[in-house]
Amino acid sequence: MKPAAGTLVTLPDASQVTRSAAERLATALRDRLGRPGLATLALSGGNTPRDAYAELARAPGIDWSRVEVFWVDERAVAPTDDRSNYRWAKSTLIDGATIPLASVHRMPADESDLQAAARAYETTLRSRVGAGPSGFPAFDAVVMGIGDDGHTASLFPGESTVDLEDRWVAAVPASGAREARLTITRPVIQHASQTFVLAVGKGKHDALGRAWAASGDLHATPSRLLLQCRGDVTWICDDSAVC
Repeated sequence: MKPAAGTLVTLPDASQVTRSAAERLATALRDRLGRPGLATLALSGGNTPRDAYAELARAPGIDWSRVEVFWVDERAVAPTDDRSNYRWAKSTLIDGATIPLASVHRMPADESDLQAAARAYETTLRSRVGAGPSGFPAFDAVVMGIGDDGHTASLFPGESTVDLEDRWVAAVPASGAREARLTITRPVIQHASQTFVLAVGKGKHDALGRAWAASGDLHATPSRLLLQCRGDVTWICDDSAVC
């Protein structure tokens, strides 16, 4: 099993996925920092990215004063909550690498008005990342995951958020036990220069199969959007997720 687009890296276990992801992210950032200007990095949550961030914080040769940090999505919880993507990125990467807080741009998903919060974060992206010729920003590196149900970012099966093309950030309402969230939208994800998708565990196997298929329904499996990225996509998975 392999993706219809992108590069697949398959490794024996989660620890090697973590190490490979950190090394590849470090290389992407060092390459970008070899040119004038700032590097932009967008982070996702989850246990595997969290461990990769801890290793990335120790990577040599990265001038973290020239790296701007953003988020792919965030739950509507306080930034100190254990469910917060920001909370875990701060404790691993931001604190570990001593990234200046002025360079860290948290999604304000704990605001009472999520629609206003989405507009505010889009304003942040427009001022700190800017729009390229396509009209959308191009992050230098983005970390993505894939849910057991085939979602990516906070773009969930059966919901219309994946169709949005007229905004960069969207509010995602609560559904059942799932908290409300903020998420960047499909075209923002697809315009990144380099995207690293991490998937670990047998629970990801079916979702990856649907995401990687040559044809399929984007609304049933939103992670299929990663097959149409304009930049480079690297899928970093362990054996149990792929085999």
